[in-house]
Amino acid sequence: MVTLATDRGETETPLPFAAPCRALSPSAPLRWIRLGWADLVRAPRQSLSYGLVLSLLSVCIAVLSWLYGTLALYLGLATGFMFVGPVVALAVYSISWQLEAGRKPALGYCLRDGWMHVRDILLFGLVLMVVLLVWARAATMLHVFFPNSGTPTWRSLLPFLGIGSAVGAVFSAIVFAASAFSLPMMLDRKADAVTAVVTSVNAVLRNKPAMLVWAMIIVAAVLVGFATGMLAFVVLLPLIGHATWHGYRETIDASAWPAWQREGQGTASQGE
Repeated sequence: MVTLATDRGETETPLPFAAPCRALSPSAPLRWIRLGWADLVRAPRQSLSYGLVLSLLSVCIAVLSWLYGTLALYLGLATGFMFVGPVVALAVYSISWQLEAGRKPALGYCLRDGWMHVRDILLFGLVLMVVLLVWARAATMLHVFFPNSGTPTWRSLLPFLGIGSAVGAVFSAIVFAASAFSLPMMLDRKADAVTAVVTSVNAVLRNKPAMLVWAMIIVAAVLVGFATGMLAFVVLLPLIGHATWHGYRETIDASAWPAWQREGQGTASQGE
């Protein structure tokens, strides 16, 4: 349990270590996609602008890594993306929040929302950076399984590909569980990064079938994005962002945490 402090130094009702989650049906992520698409259609200019920014960042990382191919460069670019990406993702969540509140989405408001949470975003980005560095180190060590005699065949490559895929899946699962609902919660409520991450991991573990479907949708979107030379990311990335917001609203009950005070509104209500 954690305790919420007031401005006068008093304390209020102790808060749980993590927000409770609701049970999800396996088809829930499909509903999130439909709701996310509705948000994108209602605010196409704002949503696609952020999709374009993320797509250009993805292209820069891919091109520079291909041209220079050094691990240090890739880590630097990917780490930078880890810090910039969440800020842009928060902007997409902010668009959904503004639509939910009956407002006309404004790009400037999205940026202010992101800046308001910059401290927790940096902490979250630091956690992702550590995971990335460990992941890169593990990938380097996996080269001991790569055949070094003669021309590699599919049979000789199977141990390398199998072990590499298994290790990659473990790290991907860690990042997925930590980020599934944490950033929307930080945007919506006055919850620190640790509480938001623990809440996200707990919700993922308690809704494995639904979250497996959600992970498959995200992987499919990434594959389509790469297959189209990053072009599809302009639409797919904001779509996934909007859908993530609706997934958070449906899954996490964060009503115990105070809402952020925003312009023109006293307290944001917890959506269903």
